Amino acid sequence: MAEKSEIIAIGCDHAGYRLKEYLKNKISEWGFEIADFGTFSEESVDYPDMIHPLAKAVDSGGRKWGIILCGSGNGVAMVANKYPGVRAALCWNREIALLARQHNNANILALPARFISDEEAEQTVKAFLETPFEGGRHERRVKKIAPGN
Repeated sequence: MAEKSEIIAIGCDHAGYRLKEYLKNKISEWGFEIADFGTFSEESVDYPDMIHPLAKAVDSGGRKWGIILCGSGNGVAMVANKYPGVRAALCWNREIALLARQHNNANILALPARFISDEEAEQTVKAFLETPFEGGRHERRVKKIAPGN
């Protein structure tokens, strides 16, 4: 569960830009600070250019939480999940975000900007940030996600 003192990393490509800006306002209203990794317009960009730095920040512990967006959410999730300390979950509703946190201890939320409404995205992000990891039987499974475990 994210604490209000933690800075939420957020990044997207051009397809996710509008929704990213909407979510930044909501997340700020909830009392969090934001580290915006870009992009900063709807001009076409390559999503790995924004997502690698964000995922590195989470992997290294410089940021605990990330939110990433692209058209389908798949590309950004694929990039982020290249890092052993990242558990990026593609979520498109509140229930999936709850399970990603409770069972998988996801630390980056990937959103499909072209397939989710502002309200659905808001509810999904809120659930992601407010839901704690259950631990218990899920802990050993999560430990097996990183290579070599």
